[in-house]
Amino acid sequence: MWYRSPSFILDNQAQEKLLLQQQNDDVLNPPPPPSMSETSVLNPNPNISAYYQTRAAHHAVVTSDWLAQAQAAVAGGVSGEVTAAEVEDGCGVEKGGSVIEEFNSWRKQPDLAEAVAAIRALASVIRSSNATTMMELEIELKKASDSLKSWDATSISLTAACDLFMRYVTRTSALEYEDFNSARSRLIERAEKFGEISYKARRIISMLSQDFIFDGCTILVHGFSRVVFEVLKTAAQNKKSFRVFCTEGRPDRTGLRFSNEMAKLDVPVKLLIDSAVAYSMDEVDMVFVGADGVVESGGIINMMGTYQIALVAHSLNKPVYVAAESYKFARLYPLDQKDMAPALRPIDFGVPVPSKVEIEKSARDYTPPQYLTLLFTDLGVLTPSVVSDELIQLYL
Repeated sequence: MWYRSPSFILDNQAQEKLLLQQQNDDVLNPPPPPSMSETSVLNPNPNISAYYQTRAAHHAVVTSDWLAQAQAAVAGGVSGEVTAAEVEDGCGVEKGGSVIEEFNSWRKQPDLAEAVAAIRALASVIRSSNATTMMELEIELKKASDSLKSWDATSISLTAACDLFMRYVTRTSALEYEDFNSARSRLIERAEKFGEISYKARRIISMLSQDFIFDGCTILVHGFSRVVFEVLKTAAQNKKSFRVFCTEGRPDRTGLRFSNEMAKLDVPVKLLIDSAVAYSMDEVDMVFVGADGVVESGGIINMMGTYQIALVAHSLNKPVYVAAESYKFARLYPLDQKDMAPALRPIDFGVPVPSKVEIEKSARDYTPPQYLTLLFTDLGVLTPSVVSDELIQLYL
C-alpha cells in the first residue's frame, strides 16, 4: 500500500466536482465498447507488468545513433538538429485515435522515455479536443490521464508525469481570457512547453553532473539508465579519463548491454556479477544509478539491487549519486520495501525449479534517502532532504 501526502488528499477534494460531472455524463451517455484496435494496445501479457515489458523494449533499441540525435536536439544551432516538434510531426498519429494509441506510437521513439510519451499524448488531446468550455476540456484531459495511468498502474514515472502535466497545464483559468479559444491556446502552449522541458531533461542532467566526475575515477553503475548513460557519454566526449564497473543486472542483463555501450565509447569497463558488489566496492569512487521514481522522503524506487548497493556503498563511505528527471518526482511515501506496488518480471534460472519453491519476481526496490548523497535533476543538484520542497513547488 502506498502512503500518499496531505496534498494528494487536498487534490482529491478539488477534483470531486469534476469526477461527479464525469459520472453524470457516463450515466446519460454511456461510452461505446472498446474496438479491436483499442484492445490490441493493452498490456499483451497481464502476468508480467507493462513496466517491465517497457523497460525491456526500450533497452533493446538503445544505440549510439539516437543518443547523438538527442544531444544534437538540445544543442542550439547544430547541423542536422532534430527537435521535439520535428519528432512529433513524424509521429504520424491520426487525430481520431485514442490516447492509448497515440501513447504507444510515441513509445516507439527510442529517445523518448515512457513518461515523456505520455506527456506528448496528453498534449495531443488538447490539440484535437472538440470541447467548448474549460470544464469539458478538463474532464476530457482527466479521462485521458486516468486511461494512461491505468494502462500500467505499476509505472511510477508514468503516473507522476500525468499528474504533473495536469497540474502544470490546467493552472490556466478561462476567467483570465476573454474567450475559451484564448484559454485553449494557452493550454496548448503550456502543454508544448512542458513536453519540451521534459524532452531536454536528460541533457541538462548530463551537464550538471560533469563537475562530480573526475579524471582517474571508477564509477559503479547498476541497470541500464538512459540518463546515467548520457551522463557518462558526455564525460567521455569531454575527454575525461574514468572507468566503469557494471553489475550484470540479472535477470534481464541490463548491465551487459550497458557495458557494451561503454565499450563502443572506448571507456574502460568491467562487468561484475551482482553478488560481487561488496567485493569490488573498495575500488569504486562513486556509484551512479537512475530512478524509476523519486518519492517524497527523498528516497528512490529503482531496479532490484539498488538498495543493497547503496547499503554497501554507505558502509564504505562511497557517494551514491542518482540521475533522475523531475517528471519522475512522485507524491508517494513508502515506509519499507513491502509498501511498493509489485512490478513482476520473468525469472529464468536455466534449470527446472520445483513447483513448491517460491520465487521472488519483483523488479524493483526502495532505497531510503539516508543512503543517497545527491540527486542530479533538471531542477538542479539536490540533496535528498530538499526533494519534498521541490515536490511542493512542482505540485502547487
